[in-house]
Amino acid sequence: MIRFIFGVIFIMIAIVLWVVSQRLKGKNGETESKRSEEVSFCRMFGIPFIVGSIVLTLVGIFLLLSTSFVIVGPDELGHLNRIYLGKPMKSGQIVALEGEKGSQAKTLSPGFHPSFLIRVLNKVEMKKDITILAGFCGKLIAKDGMPLREGEAFADEWQDEEFQKMLDAEYFLTHGGQKGPQVSVLNPGTYKINRYLFDVNENMPATVVVEGYVGVVKSNVQIKTETRKEVVVLSLFGLKAQVVPEGCRGIWEKVLTPGQYYLNSDAFKVVPIDTRVQTWEYSGGFLRRYIDLKVDQNGSIAQTERQEQIPVPVGAADRAITVRMEGWEIPLDSRILIQVDPEKAPYVVASVGNIEEVENDIITPTYRSILRNVCGAQDRKALELIYNRTDLENAVEELVKPEGDKAYISIKEIRFGEPAYPPELMVARLREQLAQQLKKTFQEEKNAQDQRIETEKARAQADQQPTLIAAQIAKQAADFQKDAAKLLGEGEKLRLMEIAEGQKAQTAILGQDRVMQLAMLKEILEAATKNPEIVKIPSVLVQGSTAGFEGAAAILGASNISNILPSMNPVKQK
Repeated sequence: MIRFIFGVIFIMIAIVLWVVSQRLKGKNGETESKRSEEVSFCRMFGIPFIVGSIVLTLVGIFLLLSTSFVIVGPDELGHLNRIYLGKPMKSGQIVALEGEKGSQAKTLSPGFHPSFLIRVLNKVEMKKDITILAGFCGKLIAKDGMPLREGEAFADEWQDEEFQKMLDAEYFLTHGGQKGPQVSVLNPGTYKINRYLFDVNENMPATVVVEGYVGVVKSNVQIKTETRKEVVVLSLFGLKAQVVPEGCRGIWEKVLTPGQYYLNSDAFKVVPIDTRVQTWEYSGGFLRRYIDLKVDQNGSIAQTERQEQIPVPVGAADRAITVRMEGWEIPLDSRILIQVDPEKAPYVVASVGNIEEVENDIITPTYRSILRNVCGAQDRKALELIYNRTDLENAVEELVKPEGDKAYISIKEIRFGEPAYPPELMVARLREQLAQQLKKTFQEEKNAQDQRIETEKARAQADQQPTLIAAQIAKQAADFQKDAAKLLGEGEKLRLMEIAEGQKAQTAILGQDRVMQLAMLKEILEAATKNPEIVKIPSVLVQGSTAGFEGAAAILGASNISNILPSMNPVKQK
């Protein structure tokens, strides 16, 4: 508009200058005597006025022409707001379709757009393209269009084949586009959108269903117009709920599998349901008492009492369940493994709301009641939580599973933890176990000492092995010599006995004197054999006439033997 005004001003000034220059030119034809001063003025300023008028005319024409075209950049969209030469829009109309005053449905795409006085008749605005980043979607709100259907808070969803066309304001307004929030959203990408018609929220996060989950859709819009189908289900407490086909208002039967979805979060609320096996833990939340046993130096068992507050673990479903057995109150840790079938996830949401509400409002109260009834039965013993644990787990599981089925969850298993028995219940057993362990320990220590002694003995024997071997050899030699001497003695005894028998026989035959003489002779001969130096050759020959020993005696008498042996006086035989 400013350029237009300046252009008109410049052209008007140029016209004035032209007129003035023409008047001055006409005055140049008069006599110099009458208009001498005017003539000199015309000669001085006539030509510059003409040149100035031409320049101003060209500038004015350029300024006027510059208001008659628009250049739109490649990443922009030209928006027109009609100011002059247009009729007023109808009441309630926001975007003009037929050139009325105000915001125009028509936009200018990138490029050169000539139109006479377009910048004078309209206010031209350049709007940057809309860019939707990955992981986000664009929410649209139409400022103009047809009214929404009765009872609906959102406009009808655009068909896929018409999506791009509906982003054009002229097409939107002439093909049934509805005013208000749009169900359809902008997927990641770049869009040229008439901002006079649409408000765009570019930062709406996409709906992501992660692995191990399904998405249950709560629809706030009726996309399909056919009669909706309702499926009535009953929860644990007889509450009614409805699930509907996809496209209807309500909870859809069809779930969203893992993936990324571009949904209007105002129109569709997606409830994530974990379909993996989950563990609901009931633990802690009680005061645990202990009686510790220890053995003093004398071997006596001493008792000391202590207590500990057991907290509820983070993420636990609830505190441990206290059961009463034989008059004892026993806190029992336990856990439940559950899983939701993806096809039943809509019924979980329809009947209760979500898994947390199923856990807190249905399963936990029911499980507490069943566990207390089963474990606290009249014929149950307190120690059965240890010795008969599996049977108790199966009994509780059998009763809890049907209650889970009513809430559309599957109970996989129930497992008990360690019961927190009162210490008075277990102290006698613990003392007995400790005594047995002490006995076993003492026996093991004795065995260890015996083994150590044997080891030391073996080591000492190994160190004294040479001495032991020598002693053993000496003992064996002594035993051998003892046996040899014994044998020699026995042999000598037998020899002497034989000799005695022989001498006895000789005495009987020869007589006692002759036997003695023979014995003496034998001794003499043995002595001569051992000592030959005692025998000398005689110088006197003695010869007897009888068969006696006179000759031998004479020889011996002449030798040295007679000096050694005592004189022999034969004993006469009586």
